[in-house]
Amino acid sequence: MKKIGILFGQENSFPQAFVDRVNSKNESGISAEFVSIDKVVQGDPTEYAVIIDRISQDVPFYRAYLKNAALTGTAVINNPFWWSADEKFFNNCLATRLNVPVPKTVLLPSKERPDDTNENSFRNLKMMDWDYIFNYIGFPAYMKPHSGGGWKSVYKVYNADDLWQKFGETGQLVMMLQEEIVFDDYFRCYCIGGTDVRIMPYEPRNPHHLRYAAEPKTSGEAYKKLMTTVKNYVIALNQALGYDFNTVEFAVRDGIPYAIDFCNPAPDADIYSVGQENFEWVVEAAANMAIARAKAQVPGKDNLTWGSYIKSSAHGRVMPSTDSSDSVETKAEPVKSKKADEKPKKKEAAKAGKADSKETPKAKKEKKAK
Repeated sequence: MKKIGILFGQENSFPQAFVDRVNSKNESGISAEFVSIDKVVQGDPTEYAVIIDRISQDVPFYRAYLKNAALTGTAVINNPFWWSADEKFFNNCLATRLNVPVPKTVLLPSKERPDDTNENSFRNLKMMDWDYIFNYIGFPAYMKPHSGGGWKSVYKVYNADDLWQKFGETGQLVMMLQEEIVFDDYFRCYCIGGTDVRIMPYEPRNPHHLRYAAEPKTSGEAYKKLMTTVKNYVIALNQALGYDFNTVEFAVRDGIPYAIDFCNPAPDADIYSVGQENFEWVVEAAANMAIARAKAQVPGKDNLTWGSYIKSSAHGRVMPSTDSSDSVETKAEPVKSKKADEKPKKKEAAKAGKADSKETPKAKKEKKAK
């Protein structure tokens, strides 16, 4: 029997619905339950073929448990090694390589020095070019932690003086300053299993329970084209990052979808906030993905999902790229020099010449007869 476990915290509706949905499918040799932990011994495998992680971002003990589980063969969703390394500023940098539009963004050093450092720890850091930064980003702007979530320590800043005042509250947090996108439409998109996408109109300015009640302003052919572009961008980002379960948010300005937030590996899936239809979709998609991963899981092997960024880097390949007209599988090929191309062609021509010069006996007789 292969077990699928779900590790969670304070949420209620999704974990139970997920377990019930997996078990209702009556897949031979597969069952689902809440993860139960009574000991964690180094190098010892868990009893789970798959674990859906919904809480380890807040509980370091769980994160260490999941890394040990992954190392011994459990397919952990999402990959705990990548999730530990990932952060929002890097994601924005990666998006620029994928040709996915993102707001202009710069990284700011922390207001306060990290513990156990002094002025000598920052001898490589010059005075920041604030004039350039303010001209590049513009005001109003958003200042937010380079790594974090849940709208914690997010500030809207209206001018330089406002920024200095709010920056003084950030302590040792490393912050990003980001261009404000005044949007016409906004979408939040589930992506499950790397390719299964649900695009949801979303209004982040509404109270939490009303954010999914928005109606898109774009319509007709423009809306269809926008949805295709958004879906392509969602898949490209998630495949590059290697997330099995994530949400991506887009703010649409002048018809262009800008990826605002795409590092949500434990996204909200509560029925009372996402609504019945979205809840039904995410439960079904998550259950199907978990079952497929359980069937594919090989005990004792690496059963994690690794993004194309990691795989491309490991093999020295060029990162995949996409735009609104590309399929997500499109990959940028390295440019070859003309000289490199000429050598094989010369060799091929030489071989062809030799082949032509070698006449068969029959051909020689026919030649003499003529």
